[in-house]
Amino acid sequence: MKALSLLIKPVSGACEYSCEYCFYKDELTLRKEKNSGVMSSGTLENLVRRAFSCACPVSFMFQGGEPLLAGLGFFETFSELAHRYARGCVYTNSIQTNGGLLTKELAAYLKREGFLVGLSLDGQRNAHDMYRRDTRGEGTYERTRAAAKLLEEYEIPYNVLCVVSRANVNTAEETYAALKKHGYIQFIPCLDSFGDAERTYAPSPEEYGEFLINTFDMYERDLRAGEYVSVRIFDNYINMLSGRRPEACAMTGRCSVSFTVESDGSVYPCDFYCLDQWRLGSVNESGFAELEKSAAACEFVNSSVYMNTECRACSYFSLCRGGCRREREPFENGHPALNRYCASYKRLFSERGQSLRRLAEDVRGGAFSK
Repeated sequence: MKALSLLIKPVSGACEYSCEYCFYKDELTLRKEKNSGVMSSGTLENLVRRAFSCACPVSFMFQGGEPLLAGLGFFETFSELAHRYARGCVYTNSIQTNGGLLTKELAAYLKREGFLVGLSLDGQRNAHDMYRRDTRGEGTYERTRAAAKLLEEYEIPYNVLCVVSRANVNTAEETYAALKKHGYIQFIPCLDSFGDAERTYAPSPEEYGEFLINTFDMYERDLRAGEYVSVRIFDNYINMLSGRRPEACAMTGRCSVSFTVESDGSVYPCDFYCLDQWRLGSVNESGFAELEKSAAACEFVNSSVYMNTECRACSYFSLCRGGCRREREPFENGHPALNRYCASYKRLFSERGQSLRRLAEDVRGGAFSK
């Protein structure tokens, strides 16, 4: 049996915060069903049962909105179902949260069930609070820091997801310094709304390129000083230069079906494309093997295969591979456009390509082994 990864939205896009740049809030406005409420126990059971019936191992990742709004009871039910249907199959649990609802009871559960936690934190207080505010308009930085301390108290493994926006793109050094103590960082360039040509929150290609350069320099400095901090994008480039496959789907050169399950059981091929036109079906009606073969799934994958001729001729194509499909919107003549951050990546590879290759050679040679 093959492996299966599921991204589950137990409360759809519901959230106790109101982050200005939330990409999922934008997606909901484009759907007929704006919010599907809380996932029912019946849908949850169908999801878990169908997952283990067709795959092993299975990865369950909960996201939102804010998944902790589902409550401790929901997650305890999930664990009961997973224990019941796994029948010896290995599975992993993870959750992406803003941390505002994390309690000691939830932390104890996450520890007991072996969850990996992704915590949304945009660096320093000013940058974080600029766009990550609650429904009353108040900043959320202190609540996120309190959540990090609680995770550390319960010895729950976690990484930090930092959205790179206009709020922090020009303070790379300060942002990295504020986050490095957490050990594992994922930088994600902000996604503006579909069709937004004004880049309301997203950095410009020039700004993002500068951010990548400055962040890489600090990453390399710490790695060579024996103070390794995992930065997902650079870890992936080093893996690729070492002959290994990237684990980030944006670096593979084409989309696959990354099952995203909405709270009503609807399944979509990607978290960035939970739109009516890409609905594959429902876990209440179909298994994942069937959903993967649906017409919408095949069209989604096939439409990502096209590569811009400029990309094919680019000397950095083997590392970039066109980048994330969402960053190649809007399509041109039915095909993905050139990545909006093409100039950013070109600058990184042009100015730091040799450093990346040297790091990859040193990693292969065991220079950083403990």
